[in-house]
Amino acid sequence: MKIERAQQRHLDAVTGLALRLWPEHDYGQLRQEMGEILSQPDAAFFLAFHGEMPIGFAQCQLRNDYVEGTESSPVGYLEGIFVEETYRRQGVARALLAACEDWAGEHGCAEFASDCELSNTESLLFHLKLGFLEANRIICFTKTLS
Repeated sequence: MKIERAQQRHLDAVTGLALRLWPEHDYGQLRQEMGEILSQPDAAFFLAFHGEMPIGFAQCQLRNDYVEGTESSPVGYLEGIFVEETYRRQGVARALLAACEDWAGEHGCAEFASDCELSNTESLLFHLKLGFLEANRIICFTKTLS
């Protein structure tokens, strides 16, 4: 397995893996969004490869706004991480996260953060296993204004 920072030439691989993580998205729209993010200096994607085949990705970025539970700025933030099921529990996600944390440190971050849905116990356990501490639990509300 090797970990590599994604470039524009990896756009289809990043989009395909991201669509597995966020299946409610339209491929074309997601591809456009991923392409825009790839060109931003405050964001990065990392790909895990088995041979030449992409098997996982992580998306991270710098957040300059307040991040729950942190005391510094900017904060490195794990926006998403996905590993193909066949390759899970083999250290792939750990290596992707380490690449994101290294990248954030190189960009002046003293802290790294993430989030998951309250119901996503698999993600919660992943975060706790890899050294994250739970900062808070929230329920978000919306209201349509007439």
